[in-house]
Amino acid sequence: MDRIDTTAFASSDRTSGGTSMTAIPITTAAMARAHVRAVVLEQWNTPSRRATETAVIDLLLVVSELAANAVRHGGGLVGVEATPTSEGVRLAVHDNSDVVPAAAFGSGGLPPVHLGNGYGWPLIIRLARDIAIERRPGGGKTISVLVPLQTMP
Repeated sequence: MDRIDTTAFASSDRTSGGTSMTAIPITTAAMARAHVRAVVLEQWNTPSRRATETAVIDLLLVVSELAANAVRHGGGLVGVEATPTSEGVRLAVHDNSDVVPAAAFGSGGLPPVHLGNGYGWPLIIRLARDIAIERRPGGGKTISVLVPLQTMP
């Protein structure tokens, strides 16, 4: 049975006092990327700290791979959370499958032969750290990672 909750939070409403957080269903990799980019621009970047464009591209690659894996292998993307930290952005991607991908704990080495897939987890392992996979109450799992962000000098 597919889960139907949507655990994704995005700043979508501007109020005179700041940004209000509103639950928005994120069901595609493109939506996940847009949400995470907005978190970097609105919450991580400050007047004294700005992520480099290369760092944001790396972050969005990780978001794309995790979201695409949730759609392709995880029974659907249930939600995405992006939490700014002093080091970067902690991502949590929720899907409908209880299956833990074996490649998630691999070396990060690329497959010797390209057969149409197999580069996602090596990319994630190389660009992120603190990879954790937890089963969700009621089914599915959450994959969380920390993607460090380099700052402009």
